[in-house]
Amino acid sequence: MAGGAAAPRALVALDADGAADKINLMPQDFFAELCEQIIQHLNHKFPGVNTAELCQRMQTSGIEINVGDLEKIANIISFLFSTAARNGLSTEELVTTLGNAVSTLPKHAVQVIRHVWNERGKSISVSEDARSMATVGQFVDIKWKLGVAVSSDSCRSLKYPYVTVMLKVVDPSGQITDKSFEMTIPQFQNFFRQFKEMAAVLETV
Repeated sequence: MAGGAAAPRALVALDADGAADKINLMPQDFFAELCEQIIQHLNHKFPGVNTAELCQRMQTSGIEINVGDLEKIANIISFLFSTAARNGLSTEELVTTLGNAVSTLPKHAVQVIRHVWNERGKSISVSEDARSMATVGQFVDIKWKLGVAVSSDSCRSLKYPYVTVMLKVVDPSGQITDKSFEMTIPQFQNFFRQFKEMAAVLETV
């Protein structure tokens, strides 16, 4: 089996980090949704895996799991799928590897992985370009709003206008994260000027 050495490494991490125990807490539908998002991300159809949103929904349903644990599970399953794709594993080879490497993985998780890989696994293409891009975070969305400072480290006086910028970024592991920061009006104007300069350069390419 071509992926016999690489795939168990992900599964050993799954066992050693206690992630298999956390998967036990996840109902089948939530685990299936996570696996589906991972597959879609690997197929470049989703910008990333939104573990924060999924975690919030799970917690609302009464499931005790934190976003760090969910990110750990997502990273390991993502590595498992991408390694299996790179090594051309069939569904049965992947399931055999799962069974041999981790005895603590719940039955419903193995069933989900089998189903998702059987339905979607062949569509994953792990190209060199995709692998090199995966080392850099990717921008997804930007929002901004104008406000008035009540208290701020960068604004000396109250009632001073400021701009809050909210970015949605996919980190190298494929997780969607939200970043936000405040700027004074002069800082925002400089920020805007730099974007205009970038746009002007891009028009000449």
